[in-house]
Amino acid sequence: MNLLNQKVVIIIKIIGIDYGDARVGVAASDGTGFLASAVCTINVNGMRDACKKVADKIKELGGTKIVLGLPKNMDGSESFRADKSKAFAEMISEATNLEVVFVDERLSTVEAYTYMNITDFNGKKRRAVIDALSAQIILQSYLDAQRR
Repeated sequence: MNLLNQKVVIIIKIIGIDYGDARVGVAASDGTGFLASAVCTINVNGMRDACKKVADKIKELGGTKIVLGLPKNMDGSESFRADKSKAFAEMISEATNLEVVFVDERLSTVEAYTYMNITDFNGKKRRAVIDALSAQIILQSYLDAQRR
């Protein structure tokens, strides 16, 4: 068998996170790191609970890197929630042994609501989906920036 003619396929699975106090949105890239998809919204009770549940989900999905939304104000400065996101990033990185990359999450939730309005996604399910869709938008913006 000639190993020089063998193809090596490296699967990368980047996990996108929209961190919140009550809910955490989770998205995942495809194996090529080209396309992000919403995975789920996890209901949480505090940062430690969020860390455990999200770390379990990342392990289940086979994550190799984490992209976390960093809350910023419209002027580009970090918002009052940025410190919580940074603390969560440190905690989740320690729990998973994965690199955490921050992505500006300005307007990701607005974009998610706009998408749901355009597609007539209404009703009680909106709340359960909005955070996962926001995580997808955050992750997709990271993936797109990596290709540029």
